[in-house]
Amino acid sequence: MLAELRTKSQITLPKTIVNALGLSKGDKLEVFERDGVIYMVPVIVYPKKYVDELHGELSQMLERIKSGEQPVFDSIDELIDKLEEK
Repeated sequence: MLAELRTKSQITLPKTIVNALGLSKGDKLEVFERDGVIYMVPVIVYPKKYVDELHGELSQMLERIKSGEQPVFDSIDELIDKLEEK
């Protein structure tokens, strides 16, 4: 279960934890509780334009797979073999 606080709030983390995780002021964290333990996970926020571009590339790739233009491999070894043919 994910609990979300809708108001802005802040906490202070020990410097050793901030440094160990490579966090910076203003970084976003997902905070949730499970079985009495509070978890804080760094969240990366991507610009909408970047996400839209990725979505467009994925849509194009799926269309190429449907049309047979995009090769599909059953394993990594099969892909590597195909790449080594060139």
